Amino acid sequence: MASIIPCDYEKSHARAAEYLTKGEVIAVPTDTIYGLACSANCRDAIKKLYLIKGRDSSKPVAICVNDIFDVRIWGNAEHLSDDLLQELLPGPVTVVLEKTSLLDNPFLNPKTTKIGIRIPKHVFINNVTRQFNMPIALTSANSSNEPSSLCVKEFEHLFSNLGAVFDGGVLNQGLDQSRSGSTVIDLSKIGYYDIIRKGISYEEIVKILKDHGLISC
Repeated sequence: MASIIPCDYEKSHARAAEYLTKGEVIAVPTDTIYGLACSANCRDAIKKLYLIKGRDSSKPVAICVNDIFDVRIWGNAEHLSDDLLQELLPGPVTVVLEKTSLLDNPFLNPKTTKIGIRIPKHVFINNVTRQFNMPIALTSANSSNEPSSLCVKEFEHLFSNLGAVFDGGVLNQGLDQSRSGSTVIDLSKIGYYDIIRKGISYEEIVKILKDHGLISC
């Protein structure tokens, strides 16, 4: 059974980074929903992540990074201005870009050359990414085809397969509309955006994209 560690424990983010370094899958809170996380460039960890979630390995997962500089390391974003990225991130948005050669795990999104990248607006997970200093694969903390989770009790059935669960309490006041997670946008094509999934702050995100001159595909 996974250890349950409160996020407000003084060394919780360092503990999370230790689990990730060991190739474990852990559960973490974000600014939207709870997620399952592991080291993105660890082959065994990614395989374990898909197994725990019961997810088809052809379906992509996103990565979580610490700042805009990291977005540019792991995704091809030369055509996107810092101003645009700083308006979008951190926040409830996943930006889809072409992978760079540094993201070289063949088990991570093997059916596509693209990767979704997140910088959540959440102190705990941001501290974890800073401590770990490598991309973290991130997907919702639920079995495939189940509702996403706003508190740890909602995914208790997964605890036995996890290295640890980091409890940040009830997210987004437990509001069901928050279960939609982040808005996912493909920005891989110069001058265009494509909404893959409407999530939290969808209208605000589209306004930002349009204000920067991007056109919907």
